[in-house]
Amino acid sequence: MKLAEVSIKRPSIIIVLFTILTLGGIFSYSQLGYELVPKFETNVITIQTIYPGAAPSEVENSVTKKIEDAVSSLENVKKIESKSFESVSVVMITLNSNADVNFLLTDAQRKINAVVKDLPDDAETPSLNKFSLDDIPIIKLSATSNLSEKELYDLLDQKIQPVFARVDGVAKVDMIGGEAREIQVSVNPEKLQGYGLSIGQIEQIIAMSNMDFPTGNVKTRDNQTTIRLSGKFKSLDELRELPVMTPAGIIIRLRDVADVQDGIEDPEKDFPNQSEEHDLITGL
Repeated sequence: MKLAEVSIKRPSIIIVLFTILTLGGIFSYSQLGYELVPKFETNVITIQTIYPGAAPSEVENSVTKKIEDAVSSLENVKKIESKSFESVSVVMITLNSNADVNFLLTDAQRKINAVVKDLPDDAETPSLNKFSLDDIPIIKLSATSNLSEKELYDLLDQKIQPVFARVDGVAKVDMIGGEAREIQVSVNPEKLQGYGLSIGQIEQIIAMSNMDFPTGNVKTRDNQTTIRLSGKFKSLDELRELPVMTPAGIIIRLRDVADVQDGIEDPEKDFPNQSEEHDLITGL
């Protein structure tokens, strides 16, 4: 009754009160924070180890079990799962909801460092990561063109991707798919043996001949000029005509023992098997 009586006798108070509430509501709504993808932690740590050329059973015994034993003493661990593939070991640690992921990630790294010496010599250093929704792409774009596969990939990689990477708010731009250009040097083992050369010598010659580095500078009273050796291959013909010195002192060309082609990278990178011809990879 009091509220009704005040509303009838003093309507100005009610108008002022509702005006204040309305303005306060509008101001509160304007200050309300919201995100399309709210931040929350999934409390999962993954440990990935590359062991090139190893079978799943060898990866399990030599890598996975040792890593599991090392991280089993972590606190706030809900469960530990592991998968051993050919050449790859993956250990997933699920933590409790109240766990500090950053602290446990550091603690897990410390425990892994303690067992690195017990891993096989050929195994790479384990990499630790925590799962985060920030790593999930928010925009996916696809591109089609009448250009060739290599021309389209070069266009996207060298011109389109850098433009997106410079946009404000963009943290990272990844390219998936496409056929990247690759200069393939297929060495003929019979010709190589006939000249007394090895695959390692050919690889070293190509690497040493495909460099670009400063060699010094020239100083005068007025200025200083830097001298730079530009030794990068600019065409396939330059690579084919690369001089190769044989043990007998004879100079031959790379085309005499190898076939140089402008190809594309394989969609999947497998570990190479022995074959009649050995491939070297270089770039122009």
